Amino acid sequence: MVKNKILITGANGFLGSYCVREFAKNGCDVSVIGHNCTKNSDLFKEAIDGDINVTNFLRLKDCKFDVIVHCGGGGSVGYSVENPYDDFIRSVDSTACVLEHARKYNPEALIIYPSTPAVQGVHDNTKIKEEDPSMPVSPYGVHKKMAEELCLSYSQRFAIKTVIIRFFSVYGEGLKKQLLWDACNKIYFSQNNKAIFWGTGEETRDWIYVKDAVNLITKIAESEIESSLTVNCGSGVCHTIKQTLDLLNDELKMNTKIEFNGIQKTGDPKYYWADISKAQKMNWFPEVSLEAGIKLYVKWFKEKCI
Repeated sequence: MVKNKILITGANGFLGSYCVREFAKNGCDVSVIGHNCTKNSDLFKEAIDGDINVTNFLRLKDCKFDVIVHCGGGGSVGYSVENPYDDFIRSVDSTACVLEHARKYNPEALIIYPSTPAVQGVHDNTKIKEEDPSMPVSPYGVHKKMAEELCLSYSQRFAIKTVIIRFFSVYGEGLKKQLLWDACNKIYFSQNNKAIFWGTGEETRDWIYVKDAVNLITKIAESEIESSLTVNCGSGVCHTIKQTLDLLNDELKMNTKIEFNGIQKTGDPKYYWADISKAQKMNWFPEVSLEAGIKLYVKWFKEKCI
């Protein structure tokens, strides 16, 4: 059974909002911290609307939780390049706050930290393992790496249980940023039946449907973690950007011509492909294929966004 008392930061974000719904559905007492997080108030016991900081943590009526899922933080490579200090505050400072609150008031809690393979940076076109070298190429990746190191430090020095989940390209209904969102808008609203994208189209991504991603979070929340763990979350299958956009174009039924400008976007590694063998040993397996997930995403886009 999922542990009963759950705190979710960044609860109004894409991944965080799905976590709220899933834990509430499982009968947990859910509390949340984050900006504009008072929506769906029937799903949680308490909400603190604002930054993830020490002051707001102390506003919680109950500071004891079985699991803290820290979804709050920076979520964009491009934003981190333009606003590196703000991204640092969002990712590193907020993580230090969560860990310090656990150390002082809730040392028995399990901290689950959603991270990213951006901490490992440039990689060849082979599966990325959790233990592969870490050489981030963007402020976003650097800050996520710093947050990971904080988690490991608090685990080693203060016996705080931490699990780092490196999510590859999470997508699904409700996502209004990143490639699939931008591509839907470019393709659907094209003025000249042509849409131009960054890169060559041969770059790869490992897409993981959001409900599969959340299933790994809840499975880890159910587990007995002794100290610390780092695990990848992807589908284990890579698709080129061209393949992905062709699937999207076909599902949108727009027959838009897809072109690429040949320019690599700053901070974006060329290849992402997850080795998910560690997650599979925990009896977790992704269930939604990219083809099925894109059908769901396009259906949502047409119903809610047009």
